Amino acid sequence: MTIIQLATFIKVSEAMSFTSAANALGYAQSTVTTQIKQLEEELDCLLFERLGKSVVLTPEGEKLLVYAQRMLQLEREILLEVPTVKEPAGVLKLGVSESLCYNTIPGLLLEYRARCPKVDLRLEFVDHESFPGMLRSGTLDIVYTLNPYMEQPDLTLLNKKAETLGFYANPEHPLTKKRKVTEKDLEGVPLLLTSHICNFRKMLLEAMAKHRVTPNIALETGSKEILKQFAASGFGVAFMPDMVAIGEQKTGKLRRIDWAGSTFPIFSQIFVHKDKHRSSAMEELVNLIVKEGS
Repeated sequence: MTIIQLATFIKVSEAMSFTSAANALGYAQSTVTTQIKQLEEELDCLLFERLGKSVVLTPEGEKLLVYAQRMLQLEREILLEVPTVKEPAGVLKLGVSESLCYNTIPGLLLEYRARCPKVDLRLEFVDHESFPGMLRSGTLDIVYTLNPYMEQPDLTLLNKKAETLGFYANPEHPLTKKRKVTEKDLEGVPLLLTSHICNFRKMLLEAMAKHRVTPNIALETGSKEILKQFAASGFGVAFMPDMVAIGEQKTGKLRRIDWAGSTFPIFSQIFVHKDKHRSSAMEELVNLIVKEGS
């Protein structure tokens, strides 16, 4: 059993196809087939059920996937920590909330790359439901997220910073002319909201329900860019993190509504698994995020 075989096994489990996995890895399909067959022979069990052109994990394959992900995580840690180099090196997998990528992340990661050029930093967008499991499985090494304050017994919070949510509309929208808008003023107003799994949306709907206001949801999407475009066009009022709309406020495309209703406490937060070894590459990234946010 080799790391290469386990990496191939993980890729097949993600793609659910030998052909797609081979294309992603740059292998011939026969190479992928051979590596999986070697694993199955060594473990004396079937790892995948072949269903036409697609495959699904067997119960034994599901068990192996957990260990394979841990093995590759350990390999990344070895490459980051063991070589006697003066600067961090290796692969670092970062999960990040989409909202943080509008203004915070791009410049920060450019500076990180300049400081740690030997670190192969790989990004993946996450939501509040998916990232704890990805840290537990080792799919991600560290997560930088924007959410209400979270506590998970098996995750360690390395840093949190208070952030804000706001209501945005075209500058000519009636609510932009009104002072001290509350939940009652949103009755019948077309709302542009994030997707149903998003905590921002849940916080707003709970506040409206508390004030017996029925929401008029005109659009829901996971893309803050789409929310901004529809709000600027006059289609409705968008509810989203303030950090997302900085550029549109400066150019006059959007105006922040003077909100005087419920508060919506959110934080940018950095999480790792409680048992995760924090490499010098991780520490450098955390320190940079904390410094940029101070």
